Amino acid sequence: MNIIISFYIFSLGSILGSFYNVVGLRLPKNIPFTTSRSACPHCTTPLQPRDLIPLFSYLISKGKCRHCQHSISITYPLTELITGFLFLLAYINLGLSLEFAGSILLISLAVIVTVSDINYMLIPNKLLLFFGPSFIIFRTLQPLQPWYDSVYGALAGFGIIFVIIVLSKGGMGAGDMKLLGTLGILLGLKLTLLTLFLATLIGTVVSLTLLSFKVIGRKDPFPFGPSIVLAAVISYLFGFNLLQFYFETFFLGGGETIVSFF
Repeated sequence: MNIIISFYIFSLGSILGSFYNVVGLRLPKNIPFTTSRSACPHCTTPLQPRDLIPLFSYLISKGKCRHCQHSISITYPLTELITGFLFLLAYINLGLSLEFAGSILLISLAVIVTVSDINYMLIPNKLLLFFGPSFIIFRTLQPLQPWYDSVYGALAGFGIIFVIIVLSKGGMGAGDMKLLGTLGILLGLKLTLLTLFLATLIGTVVSLTLLSFKVIGRKDPFPFGPSIVLAAVISYLFGFNLLQFYFETFFLGGGETIVSFF
């Protein structure tokens, strides 16, 4: 692993993470994010370039606005740090390959969805209408084997949650359905099913933890989008290894055959 390339990729992820945070906060409210300057959310003073250096600006300012001294949410540097880490993790696992480019698309969607869904309980259609065609173009250049596995993945992602919504009478949102269907284009059938399983597991653990610490109540809505996209990133980077490990562990060494058949 080249240290210089790794540093560059982490830095790129941190820079883009800052931008994705802005997109996630503004897109659901239809606020322009390409022409409107960033400003302090408290005193509305426009931020200068020195205020926008990922991670370092927050540390230098000690987490406070230079103008009004109001505390800046820790979520800003956390988003930058997590995005940089995910970019680096994808590079470590995939190298500079076409699949690495696919992982960058996936991580980008994941970060924006997480910011949007946590803050507004909303996954904007505009976001999926951008990434859906992007995934189609990517899978045209780097198709799954067989190529129609992308179609199966999209149908499974959309269809399974649709059935859950109907049977539970609204237990999940249409945004989650469209999100998993969009991810299915990139992931294919096997990894889409794995994503749904992992998302359910992650969502259950997180919601029970929040309930135990009384952060949320039993009747409070809980955003499921972040669990879906986190599960999708895990599946994309480690999915087939996880499936093989599971089947080899529980089916006495027949994992490779079963995964290939599945």
